[in-house]
Amino acid sequence: MNHQIKKSNLSEERLSKIKKHITENYIDTNKYIGTITAIYKNDNIAFLDIQGMQDRERNIPLKRDSIFRIYSMTKPITSVAIMILYELGKFQIDDPVHKFIPSWKNLKVYKSGNYPNFKTTDSLSVMTIKDLLSHQSGLTYGFQMKSEVDKAYREIGIGRMESLNTNQTLSDMINTLKDVPLEFSPSTAWNYSVSTDVLGHLVEIISGKSFDEFLKENIFKKLNMQDTDFFVPKEKLDRFTANYLFNMGEPMDPSGALPLRKVDRHSIESGNPILIDDPQMSLYHRKPSFLSGGGGLVSTLDDYMNFATMLLNNGVFKDQQILSKKTIDLMTSNHLEGNKDLFSSSHANTVSETTLAGVGFGLGFQILMNPAKNQINSSIGEYGWGGAASTTFWIDPSENLITIFLTQLIPSTTYNIRRELRTLVYSSLTYK
Repeated sequence: MNHQIKKSNLSEERLSKIKKHITENYIDTNKYIGTITAIYKNDNIAFLDIQGMQDRERNIPLKRDSIFRIYSMTKPITSVAIMILYELGKFQIDDPVHKFIPSWKNLKVYKSGNYPNFKTTDSLSVMTIKDLLSHQSGLTYGFQMKSEVDKAYREIGIGRMESLNTNQTLSDMINTLKDVPLEFSPSTAWNYSVSTDVLGHLVEIISGKSFDEFLKENIFKKLNMQDTDFFVPKEKLDRFTANYLFNMGEPMDPSGALPLRKVDRHSIESGNPILIDDPQMSLYHRKPSFLSGGGGLVSTLDDYMNFATMLLNNGVFKDQQILSKKTIDLMTSNHLEGNKDLFSSSHANTVSETTLAGVGFGLGFQILMNPAKNQINSSIGEYGWGGAASTTFWIDPSENLITIFLTQLIPSTTYNIRRELRTLVYSSLTYK
């Protein structure tokens, strides 16, 4: 490892502070049950730290090949999938969505009222595929808890984070959404939403293949992502992690919805994290009917590192080219209208997996545009995303660097680990 660290221009002494920080602040305090932190730099995994438990209840230690629910870290994979079809000339990113989903041609925008008695108005613009990729579609998530529209999503059961709790299919969701108004006219604001689930449906329509089949053939097999799927087969259950919920000392939602609301980090926790998905009893044992491109995949450190490495290497992994450099460049450019950041574009202070100031959004990723405005010691052009169970990754092309952090604690907003890790990782770089 020492040789790799030297080659990677990372300080061994400073890297040790990452492990110390996680141990003292998260593992020893039982805030996280288990964590994996990995840094890829200059063609090597230069730092790998594995701590804690895969399954607290059975006293099973976390391992490098443990399988995690990656939730919204599924979104970049789905975005790559649709862009594979883009490179084949199957669509243009400014194509209207109704070209492929005719029932969406005349979507309305919310004006007033509540479900099912909405008053609506005509949209000022047509929803495009770019709007879906950049979350400017006007769609939402039920867990936002911000409007009558997202309340309707909850009541109808659209876009449940835990997609295994539904018998819906992607087609069912599409058919339901045609009758629910948009939060706003497309391209006029940014709002975290089921947009990426819609992209998964478009992959099926455009390719003529099921979404999971397309992913396996065009991404997973080519990138040697052997453990990435929408479920965990029986023979891999011994590697499946337990999932936990931050203990706020409040009754759990009887609907089974997984909360994403921000918690007070300065409050005293009522106890250790609560087990909410036992790996031996989980619904992840079977293939779901709803193949969520927005949050349905499980994966491992090495699988996701292969995916991230492909992105860092301009679409190439070993001898497999998944996308072209120009397409990666397009995806990692800011696509928010007026080149705004998320802070000025966000609709109703939407829930997100990032700090909004100084950050743009591309075709599937957050993009750091202004480190000073974001108040972080990172690089312009850094991109990535996170998941509901506190997982995260980012790629820094200027430093030839990838960082992946894996754990299983909902909600992702509980602790500030994502910004803390950036500070620690970038502080470890040396330029001797």
